[in-house]
Amino acid sequence: MNVKDLKVGCQTFTWEMLGDRFTGGPDDLLKAIGDGGYAGIEITDTMIGRYAGKPAEFAAALKSSGLTLVSFAFGSRSGFTLKDQIGTDLETARRWIDFVANFPGALVSMGSATVVSDGPRDGKFAIAAEVYNKAGELGRKAGVQVAVHPSSHHNTLLFDRADYDAIFALLDPDLVGWVPDTGHILRGHKDMADTLTTYRDRIRYIHLKDVHANGTWAMLGEGVCDTSQVIEIADTAPHFNGWLVLEEESDTAAADPAAAVKTNRQTMRGYGA
Repeated sequence: MNVKDLKVGCQTFTWEMLGDRFTGGPDDLLKAIGDGGYAGIEITDTMIGRYAGKPAEFAAALKSSGLTLVSFAFGSRSGFTLKDQIGTDLETARRWIDFVANFPGALVSMGSATVVSDGPRDGKFAIAAEVYNKAGELGRKAGVQVAVHPSSHHNTLLFDRADYDAIFALLDPDLVGWVPDTGHILRGHKDMADTLTTYRDRIRYIHLKDVHANGTWAMLGEGVCDTSQVIEIADTAPHFNGWLVLEEESDTAAADPAAAVKTNRQTMRGYGA
């Protein structure tokens, strides 16, 4: 893949993280992201709003904003680690997979397994893997790729390299892909390049996010993430679809989300994307 083939998308968490301070809806997100110069969007179950269950209407809104749906991301209060919630989690997965099936090439991204109950961690990996693999099976039947997005947020089960190794050992690589997040990897372990290279066969698309050495979020290009190196590794990943999805959680973004994501899009132009 050539750098010129890279496509740049934007994740909506920049607004979602504001909680009640964001009073807009999905159309405001489409406008800000389209105006910011992006080609695609990754939206979440929290932010889809009135378009949930209305794929044709959402497709029309995307088209008028000049955007492609890269991926639809969802999480669960179960953290995907409660055995008695597996059925419910898979019903949710099926609903969003059916929604995404209306958008050719779009993926379903499942959030990081998290610890929401007592008990040994090993058992939680097994439950999470069961949910992810079964969701991947549902995706395969519907023609939608499913991928996992580990995070470094509070109570994550997928934080350090040992955690990544443990979950990947349990996941069927044909059924479940990986959405590496550069910021989350760097917060959990410093071997970002090695982690990306080791598991590059599982990469579907990439969340590009920067972080300061002390673990606080940074605007893209202002932290320790080596973006050029990430692009180089992505170039060697056989299932990478060309999408770099920028996600911004810094204080700068909290102050003015639309301006921050526009700045990040400009930063990516410096890398030729």
